[in-house]
Amino acid sequence: MSTPLSILDLAIIRPNSTAAVSFKESVEVAQRAEQLGYKGVWYAEHHNMSTIASSATSVLMCHVANHTNTIQVGAGGIMLPNHSPLVIAEQFGTLEELFPGRINLGLGRAPGSDQATFRALRRDFAAADAFPNDVLELQGYLQGKSVIQGVAATPGQGTNVPLTILGSSLFGAQLAAQLGLPYSFASHFAPDALMQAVQVYKDNFRPSSVLQEPYVSAGINIVAADTDEKAFEILEQSKRQRIRQMLGRGRAEPFTDEEADMVMESPAGQQVLRMLTYLAVGTGERVKEYLDHFVSATGVNELITVHSAVEHEDRVRSIEITAEAMGLKTSAQEIAATN
Repeated sequence: MSTPLSILDLAIIRPNSTAAVSFKESVEVAQRAEQLGYKGVWYAEHHNMSTIASSATSVLMCHVANHTNTIQVGAGGIMLPNHSPLVIAEQFGTLEELFPGRINLGLGRAPGSDQATFRALRRDFAAADAFPNDVLELQGYLQGKSVIQGVAATPGQGTNVPLTILGSSLFGAQLAAQLGLPYSFASHFAPDALMQAVQVYKDNFRPSSVLQEPYVSAGINIVAADTDEKAFEILEQSKRQRIRQMLGRGRAEPFTDEEADMVMESPAGQQVLRMLTYLAVGTGERVKEYLDHFVSATGVNELITVHSAVEHEDRVRSIEITAEAMGLKTSAQEIAATN
């Protein structure tokens, strides 16, 4: 039986496109992923980024869940220090009541933004320090065991929305292990501490009422196409777009292809491209070989795939090729037959 695969959909607003088009494409991705046997789709909270449309994460999740039937829909993640735990419990409790058994809540402590946006969010610098206590407060609301006397989440109370701790360092691994929660490492953009974080999580895991054994997922970049040549062509487009997003903010005009290629060679450009350390690129056969090796080397239970193609059609094709190569539909049928 193959390793479960999910999709992190960054809800990209493509060049010369709009947020409305991005939402339509996210629905199409989720619907196709559901047909192909992917376990879930995830959306992340980012702010003040002109190319990412998932800032109102719970609203987008509701839209996607309403246009699908069975696939898990999750936040990967909500940056909890940006919010009060009660408000998040109410939002995700509402989603769980609307779409029972399909909602997942990943929690991070990063701002998901720059310093100016940090201030615009009215966020306090000390908020990240309260993250562990905020997770416990949120969990209490969802389990109907509020840690604040006289305060309950309605909706939310007793919905037991599954929580996952997200991270790109050892802090999240240690917290997830201590609380007995699933852990997801953001190796699709922060690869350096992956191996150590997974080991720390597994070594320190304490069984809990929600999880008896460690469960860890990891992000991985994928560019799958019908030929290797096409895949590497898409990869070059993706690299240039990443440079424009990360290093071209505030420019009156985006980098041309030639300018983006030059910036790639700079130290800052090389740092951006380090995000692609874990990358499967090529035909389905090549992608499967890479993913199988990644799972074997890391010992993760689930892969969170990030299909990085700029064009929507190329991204959907990458999702299809990966599913076929990894035998997702067959695996999903096997799981259904045992239930």
